Amino acid sequence: MERRTTTPRPGWQQTVEEQGLIYPLTRYPDGSLHPYWDESAYYVFGLPEIEALEEVVEELHRMCLAAAEHIVTEDRFADLGITDPRVARAVAEAWHRRAELPSLYGRFDLHYDGTGPARLLEYNADTPTSLVEAASPQWFWMEERFPGADQWNSLHERLIDAWKNQAALLPPGSPLYFAYSSADELGEDMMTVAYLKETAEQAGLATDWIAMEEIGWDRLSGRFVDNRLRFIRSIFKLYPWEWLTTDRFAGHVLDTLDNGGGTGSTLWIEPAWKMLLSNKALLAILWDLYPDHPNLLPAYLDGPRDLTATGWVAKPLLGREGAGVTIHEPGTDPTPRDEPCCYQQLAPLPDFDGNRVVLGAWVVENESAGLGIRESSGLITDEYARFLPHVIL
Repeated sequence: MERRTTTPRPGWQQTVEEQGLIYPLTRYPDGSLHPYWDESAYYVFGLPEIEALEEVVEELHRMCLAAAEHIVTEDRFADLGITDPRVARAVAEAWHRRAELPSLYGRFDLHYDGTGPARLLEYNADTPTSLVEAASPQWFWMEERFPGADQWNSLHERLIDAWKNQAALLPPGSPLYFAYSSADELGEDMMTVAYLKETAEQAGLATDWIAMEEIGWDRLSGRFVDNRLRFIRSIFKLYPWEWLTTDRFAGHVLDTLDNGGGTGSTLWIEPAWKMLLSNKALLAILWDLYPDHPNLLPAYLDGPRDLTATGWVAKPLLGREGAGVTIHEPGTDPTPRDEPCCYQQLAPLPDFDGNRVVLGAWVVENESAGLGIRESSGLITDEYARFLPHVIL
């Protein structure tokens, strides 16, 4: 793994916008704009290195599924902050009937510097983003800058195949809706959903799309409807389950949930069991089940314990883009935070020329499918992180 600098292509911003990345710049608090898509540098990997990382990702995914089984079997929902019995039952049912429920993708965030084992920082298997830039613009960047080279990137083909493989699980005779929140001002959620909708269409599915805020409730029929009063039979949402099960429509969601077998009126994708994998408590449960595993970092739910010697990171159980994450250096007072957190061993992000890097490794239908790399200036990968392309040479 090596970071190399280069000169950005002339007109790069227009190029990546035409390829679906309509948010190539990030606005900083002072009002200035800086590249989010950053092709002033790129990362180089060797093929054996990528093959080893693919194996790690698929092993981690298998471990996470085993952890999900453990959570359900041992009734550890409270460790995830799932205290509503109805939600717990819905998640458990979805897990038991997961073979009947479409499930598409997830993203592992990994600590890796090219010299030691990759280690899991977290897993977002419910509403992962940075998909568009990983699947499309960086592939076209490689073809233009390194024709004949390769990249860890089969995302587009894998997503199309996934929709084809799971088409029979969708309710017949109605379109698959794709939903995003219109509250996202950057357009990242909208473009992620638009891209996934495109892959579904290329797989031959009938689709439509809608903003979450436009979904209506028909009191007479007791069903969710679109803005033309058509029943929403199946829907892919870029809207976290922890919101879906706590907002003012939560009762309707649970009452009408198709959790396999067509027994409800609305099938939601990703399915409810993905709540088990997109919760930071998963990190501590993995450490319980696989202590000292080379691809895991020690993690606990009741406090930092012995991590005071190495330093630790406190992560809220639910959160995105580093929100609420705090870093504690070795020797810090081990007092736990008031809100439920996962306490994970501090592993400072690898430093490449003053840039802190995290690997986002994608899984589609249980198989590794691609890589996206984000850099930040500090130890927390936040909303000001930059996306850099990579190549296999």
